[in-house]
Amino acid sequence: MGDKVIFLADIQSFYASVEKVRNSEYKDKPLVVAGDPERRSGIILAACPLAKKYGIKTAETLWEAQNKCPDLVVVRPHMQTYINVSLAISKIMEQFTDLVEPFSIDEQFMDVTGSQKLFGNEFEIAKKVQQKIMNDTGVYARVGIGKNKILAKMACDNFAKKNETGIFKLNETNMEQLWKLPIGKMFGVGQKMEKHLQGMGIFTIGQLAKFPVGLLKKRWGINGEVLWQTANGIDYSPVTVKTHNQQKAIGHHMTLPRDYTNLDEIKIVLLELCTEVARRCRKKGYMGVTVSCGVRGASFDFPTGFHRQTTLPVASNYDLDIFNAAYQLLKQFWDKQPIRSLGVSLSNLQPSDNYQIDLFENYLRKEKLNSVFDAIWDKYGRTAIYRASSLTKAGQASERARKIGGHYK
Repeated sequence: MGDKVIFLADIQSFYASVEKVRNSEYKDKPLVVAGDPERRSGIILAACPLAKKYGIKTAETLWEAQNKCPDLVVVRPHMQTYINVSLAISKIMEQFTDLVEPFSIDEQFMDVTGSQKLFGNEFEIAKKVQQKIMNDTGVYARVGIGKNKILAKMACDNFAKKNETGIFKLNETNMEQLWKLPIGKMFGVGQKMEKHLQGMGIFTIGQLAKFPVGLLKKRWGINGEVLWQTANGIDYSPVTVKTHNQQKAIGHHMTLPRDYTNLDEIKIVLLELCTEVARRCRKKGYMGVTVSCGVRGASFDFPTGFHRQTTLPVASNYDLDIFNAAYQLLKQFWDKQPIRSLGVSLSNLQPSDNYQIDLFENYLRKEKLNSVFDAIWDKYGRTAIYRASSLTKAGQASERARKIGGHYK
C-alpha cells in the first residue's frame, strides 16, 4: 500500500480576498480588513498581496499600516460572509473526497488518497480544487501536499504560498529544503519556543530533526517528542470529519468597550457571558462540571488579572449555576484593578441526556426555563429576550448579538 495523499488548502489573504470579490472596485487597490476602522488603533486582520508589498502585516495597528500606505482601502470585517464562503469551500472540497477536515476558517485538510482513480494524480487534483474554488467563490487557494497532515501544512506555509503555481509537495526527496529554514518557520514553534530552542543551539528545522529526541523529551516531555517528530515530518493523525464533534470546553470571552471598575457592572457582563455559555452548551447537547473565569487588566504595560476554575456539585447547563460559581471566583481573585476583558467557560463536558440529579435542586423548573428561553431565541433571535440588567449602560448583550468572534457580522 502506498503513502497517503493529504492536502492542506489555504486561501490567500482570506478576509481581504473575499472583500475584493464583494466589491470589484477594490480589485487593483491595496486593501486591508481592520477590526475597528473608526479607530486608528484598530488591528489589521488581513492584508491583500498589494498591501503586503508596502510592508503591511497582519496584527499591526491601522495607524502603522496607513503610515506605510496613505491610499490604503480599509474595510471593516463581515464575519458572517467569511463563514459562508468557508462553508462553500468545504462543499467544493467534498466533491473530491468525503474526508475534509477544517483546520481554521481559511485552511482545510483533504485526504485524496482514494480519489486519484476518479480525478487524476495529486497535482491534477490540486489544480482542479484550485480552479473550482476560484470559479465558484473568486478566491485563490494554495495547496500543500504531503503523506500526512504535518507535511501538507508545512508544504503549504513555507513553499506553496511562494510557488508560482500555488502547489507544492513535501516528501523525503526534498526535505532538505524544509530543514534549511529557520526554526521559527516550523509549525508549532512560537516566539517563546523559538528562543528556547535557539538557547539550545537549534537554529534551523534540520538541526532540530537531528537533535537527540531523548534530550527534548527530558526537557519538555511528550511535547519535546512532538517537536522532533514535526521536524522529521512524522504525523500519525488521520484526516477526520469528526475532529470538532467532541468539544473539551465551551466558553465565551469579550473585550469590553471601556475599562470596567465597578463590581456591579462587571457582574452584569459576567451574567451575560454565563447565559451565552449555557445556551451554547444546551444547543450542542452538553452539560459541564468545571467553571472557569478569567479577567485581564486594562494596562498592557503592567498586566493584571487572573484565570481560575472551580467545580460544580453536579453537571449543569443552567446559566445561574454557571454564574454563581464564576461570580465567587471573581469576588475571590479580582484585584480591584480596572479590567478590559472577561471570559467564562464550562469544561469536563458530558452529554446532557445522561446526568446525575441533585435531590435538593428543582431540575424540572430549570429545564422548563431553559426550554422556553431556547425556543424564543431560536425563533426570534438572541435579542428577543434578556435580563433587564442588560439594558443598563454596563450591559453588552445587544451589542454582542450583532457580532461574530468579536467582529460585526
